[in-house]
Amino acid sequence: MKSIDLMYQTMLAELGQRSLDAAWTADFPPEGRFTPANVKGRKYWYFDIPDGHGGTTRRYVGPADDPAIAQRVADHKRDKDDIRARRRMVNSLTREGGMIAPDAMSGDIVEALATAGLFRLRGVLIGTVAFQCYSGLLGVRLPMAAILTGDADIAQDYAISREVEDSLPPIVDLLQGVDPSFRPVPHRSGAAASSAFQNADGYRVEFLTSNRGSDDDIDQPAKMPALGGASADPLRFLDFLIREPVRTMLLHRSGVPVVVPDPSRYAIHKLIVASRRHTDGQGPAKREKDVRQAALLFEALQQTRRTSDLAFAYNEAWERGPAWREGIRAGAGMMSPEDIGWFSAALVEGAKRNREEIELPFGD
Repeated sequence: MKSIDLMYQTMLAELGQRSLDAAWTADFPPEGRFTPANVKGRKYWYFDIPDGHGGTTRRYVGPADDPAIAQRVADHKRDKDDIRARRRMVNSLTREGGMIAPDAMSGDIVEALATAGLFRLRGVLIGTVAFQCYSGLLGVRLPMAAILTGDADIAQDYAISREVEDSLPPIVDLLQGVDPSFRPVPHRSGAAASSAFQNADGYRVEFLTSNRGSDDDIDQPAKMPALGGASADPLRFLDFLIREPVRTMLLHRSGVPVVVPDPSRYAIHKLIVASRRHTDGQGPAKREKDVRQAALLFEALQQTRRTSDLAFAYNEAWERGPAWREGIRAGAGMMSPEDIGWFSAALVEGAKRNREEIELPFGD
C-alpha cells in the first residue's frame, strides 16, 4: 500500500482549516453576488442568489455607506477567491496526490446536508462514502474497487437527536434540491415515517441510529427530532461505530468538512456487519466489500503505526459479549490468509504498545 506524499497530507490539513473558516458563507453563499441599487437617490446593497430555475432571488443587505456592510462585500470577494483556491487544492489532492473524490451525486448530497447543519448537529457520515475519506485521513492510497457506491448512509445517536433542540430543514427538500426525483421510501414495517430516500436512478440515502432496546425494535423506525422529518432505522452495533468520531474532509468541489467514524472502529464494525449479511440478493456482494474495506484498513493502520488505536477498539468490541466475539470471528474468517496476517500483526503490535492482553479471534 503506497503512502501519500507528506506535502499533500499537509495540503489536506490546510484545506480543512480554510473550509471551516469559511462557514459564515451560509448567509451569503459563494454562488451569489452583491449588487448595488439606487433607491430614491441612495445606494443600497442587495444579494442575488440563483433560484435553480434560471432566475435569482434578491435579498436586502443594507445601505452602501454602512462600514459593516462594505466589509461584508469585501470579505465576500475574498472568500470567493479562497473558494477558487480551495477547488484547486481539491483537484491537486485527487489528481496528483492520490486521494479519493466521491462521485458527483454522493458529493452533492453530503455537501447539501453539511451546509444545512448535519455535522453541527452531530450527525456522522458512515458507509462507503466515509471510507473514501480514509485515504487522506490515513495518508495512504486506497484502491477504487473498494470505494464504489450507490448510496449514502448517515447516522445520529438517538439521545443526541432528542437533546440538541434543533433540527435540519426538511430532509426531502434538501435532497430534492440536489435531485428533484428524490422521494421517501415506504418503510418495510408499514410505518408512515421514512428512514430512506431514493431518486429515479436508484441512488439511496439512508438514516440510521443506535439500537436502544431489544431486537424487537430493529424493524421499527425511530423518530429523530433533529433530522428534519426523517426517521432512522435502529442498527445493532452502531453505537460502537459512531463513538468518538473524527473530523476530516470529503474532497468534493471546494472541500466539505465532514465527521466520520474512527477508522479503527470502522474496520472492526465492518467485520461484524459482514458476518450478519444475508446470503441472498446483494448480501454476498456487500459482504465481500465489507471484508475488503476492513482488510485495507487493517493494512493501512499497521503501515501508519496506528495499531494502538486498533487494539483499543478491538478489545472494547471483544469485551462487549458473545455476540460481538462471534461476529468478529466470523468476519475475520472471511478474510484471505494475507489479510489475516495484517490483522493479526496489527493487533499484536497494538496490544504491546498499549501494554495489555489481547485474545486473537483466530487463535495464536
